[in-house]
Amino acid sequence: MQVLFNTYPWAFATPGGGEMQLLKYCEHLPTHGIRPILHDIWKPNFDTALVHFFSCIGGSIHFCGYVRSRGLPLVISSSLWLTEETTGLYPIDEIRAQLSIADLVITNSEMESAALSRVLGLPRERFAAVMNGVDLWFAQPPDPSVFRSHFGIDGPFVLTVGNVEPRKNQLGLIKAMEGHALPIVVIGHVRDKGYADLAFGPAGERVRFLGPLDHADPRLASAYAACAAFVLPSTLETPGLAALEAAAAGAPLVITREGSTREYFGDMAQYVDYADPTDIRRGIDAALAAGAHPVLSRHVAENFGWETVTARLASVYRDLATL
Repeated sequence: MQVLFNTYPWAFATPGGGEMQLLKYCEHLPTHGIRPILHDIWKPNFDTALVHFFSCIGGSIHFCGYVRSRGLPLVISSSLWLTEETTGLYPIDEIRAQLSIADLVITNSEMESAALSRVLGLPRERFAAVMNGVDLWFAQPPDPSVFRSHFGIDGPFVLTVGNVEPRKNQLGLIKAMEGHALPIVVIGHVRDKGYADLAFGPAGERVRFLGPLDHADPRLASAYAACAAFVLPSTLETPGLAALEAAAAGAPLVITREGSTREYFGDMAQYVDYADPTDIRRGIDAALAAGAHPVLSRHVAENFGWETVTARLASVYRDLATL
C-alpha cells in the first residue's frame, strides 16, 4: 500500500519532534507493508491509497481540501494539545474545519483524542491514537564519556533538548535553576532568536548552549546517559520525543504535566507546573534525589519502539482503506 506524506512547507527548516516522527514513519512503515511517498510539489503523485498530512498549522486546510476534492482518503496527524482555556492561542475555527474534513485524525495519545474531540466538538470516533515512538538504540545503554569528552563537560548537569522557543520553556528552566549548584546544558535548534537571547543572555556561564545535534549522533544518546536529570518543562508535550529518548537512556525524568505525558510515563517521572519556576525546581531536586526510575527505560523500550507504534499505524491505514 502506498501512502502520500505531506506537511507544511517550512517544517524542516528547524525540524522538531513532529518532523522526526514523519521521517521515522517513512523508515519503519515498509516493515509492515506500507510504502510512504514524500509529496513533491514539482512532481506530485496522488496515485496512492490515501494521504497523510502532518500538522494543523495555519494554511494547512488548503492542501487537505485539495486532497478531498480528488476523492482520496485523508489522515491528519494533529500533534496538538488543546484545552478550553487555550483555544484563544490558535486559529481554532480553521483547525476545526481542517480536522472535520479528515477521514481520521491521528493523535499521540487517548488523552489527546479525547481533548480534541471535546474542545472542537468533533465525533470521538474520528480520532485514533498512535503513540509516539523512540529508537531503541537509546536504551543500549549509551556511553556517557562520549559526550563528556567531546564537549569537555565534567561533573553533574541538568539537560534539556528541544527547539529553543517559548513552548519548550528554556527560560522557565533557567529561572528555576537560579542559585542551583548544577549547570544547565541545552541542545537544540534556535527557532526564536529573540527568545534565545532573552533566555541565555542573562544566564551567563550557568547555561551551556551546544546548538543542535543530529538525532542519530551518538553524542546525543551519550548526553542523555551523562546528565544528572533530563528536564522538559514545556507549556505542553504529547509527550516529546526527547523525553522518550532520555527515558530510554535511563535519565531521571522531569517533565511538564500539561499534555499527555502521564499516559506515557505513569508514576515513573516527576511532573511539574511549567508556569511555576518553584515547582520546576522542586521536580528537579526530587529527581536528583531519587535517581532514575528502575523500570522506566524498559517500559519505554517495550511499549514505544518505532517498530511497535508503526505496526499500529499500518493497521489504522488498512482499516481506513477498506471502508
